[in-house]
Amino acid sequence: MTSPTSYTTSTSSTSMISGLVSGMDTSSIISQLMQIEAQPQNLLKTQLSQTQAQAAAYRQINTAMASLSSAAQAITDGGLTSARKASSSSSIVAASADSTAVAGSSLTFSVTQLASAQTSLSAGTWSSATTDVRTSAATGSSTLPDWPLSVVVGGKTLGTIDVPAGGSLNDAAAAINNSGYGLSATVVQLDSSHFKLQVSSTSTGGAAAFSLQSASDPTGTAFSVTTAAQDAKLDLGNGNTASSSSNTFNNLLTGVSVTVSQVSPADPADATKKVQTSISVSNDTSAATGLVQALVDAANAALKSISDNTDSSDGSTAVLKGNWTLTNLAGQILSQVSGAVDGAASKAAQMTGGASPKMAGIELTKDGTISFDASTFSSLLASNAALATQIVGGVTGAGADNVNHSPDDTIDVDGLASRLSVLAEQASDSATGMITSLANSQDAQAKDIQSQIDDWTLRLQMRQQTLTDQFNAMETALGTLKSQSSWLSSQISSLYNPNASKS
Repeated sequence: MTSPTSYTTSTSSTSMISGLVSGMDTSSIISQLMQIEAQPQNLLKTQLSQTQAQAAAYRQINTAMASLSSAAQAITDGGLTSARKASSSSSIVAASADSTAVAGSSLTFSVTQLASAQTSLSAGTWSSATTDVRTSAATGSSTLPDWPLSVVVGGKTLGTIDVPAGGSLNDAAAAINNSGYGLSATVVQLDSSHFKLQVSSTSTGGAAAFSLQSASDPTGTAFSVTTAAQDAKLDLGNGNTASSSSNTFNNLLTGVSVTVSQVSPADPADATKKVQTSISVSNDTSAATGLVQALVDAANAALKSISDNTDSSDGSTAVLKGNWTLTNLAGQILSQVSGAVDGAASKAAQMTGGASPKMAGIELTKDGTISFDASTFSSLLASNAALATQIVGGVTGAGADNVNHSPDDTIDVDGLASRLSVLAEQASDSATGMITSLANSQDAQAKDIQSQIDDWTLRLQMRQQTLTDQFNAMETALGTLKSQSSWLSSQISSLYNPNASKS
């Protein structure tokens, strides 16, 4: 932001003869004259600063209105009714649900098996991790793996892994790790002179089982399986099972995923059975309450931004002081929140004139803000979900442009969120929003003012040069006159001098 400053005289391209003849401080005189000349430019700089501040204030309010639009759309787009949560009866099973989950659905099962990754250990033993992997056998030299090794998964060879001649056991582990075949290798030290090579799959599940084979070992006997690759399994009862390559079962129920952490313990009442875990899906009232709280918070933030920037009280320095357009917008926010909501739910409850937002815990305060009682809303949501949804929700429709969430949206189903969504879009749309247009108008004005300031800078530089040249010319002329005066005086003195000697 450019702040107004006094014009400062610059060094002229022609050096200043600072009153050497006249005795006047011509530099100071020119500086004072330029201060007067620069007054119109200083006024423009003040105007520019104010215009830029107004544009910034408009954008601050616009950001708050855009946030209000987003908070409202989170509800109008079905967020209020689609929030679900899944609960589990056991600590060994964690469950989560998304918006596609069906409230009221449930499932009972026991965990019979966890997913694991295969781990294999070399049958042979090396005497060192740093000497030749092909020859440094401590015991079982006949069972050392041959190189290159073929990686076989699911009966198919993925590729081969080789170690250069003279490569060490450490080099072999590095080659396996860098192979890109989903394997991880490490050297296991049994004691100071006995080392083995351990190879594991980086993925769990039966499909990730592997075999390391070679030309001399087509069945992979050089490595023995210490941990088998297996899927996680759930017993759903009556011979039905569910399996997963990991310990997470995605969409075990529609929109519900569960993660198991251990096998179900035996049933104390019947050792032949395992303890059952139940998962169930319900509406997530806490998430719905959070969405409404976010809407109220966003509305209050917009109201505060407008109030801060339009405050017309005594001593206020608000840059948009008393702006009617914005104060009217604040009034519209409050009226949209306070007005009764009419719809099927209120008619079913025989509410003449519609349902009051206060029933959902939303009401205006005496200081011009909006309050929200989460407990009141939660109670209404539990007792009459349709009415709670009607009051705070609503549905918007695409207007003539057939684009959702644009300034010409329509309120298809009345509700606080649909009202605020339409109002906020009309104000904050990035292309045609009311406040956006006001900010852009200030930007255009600021650009025009800056252009005038730049023109004045050139004009003042020329004016300073002119004054400098004029004063220099005056000093030069005075110097010439002074020289002529001295010459004339000397001539006159020479014409008559009574004290001069006579020849």
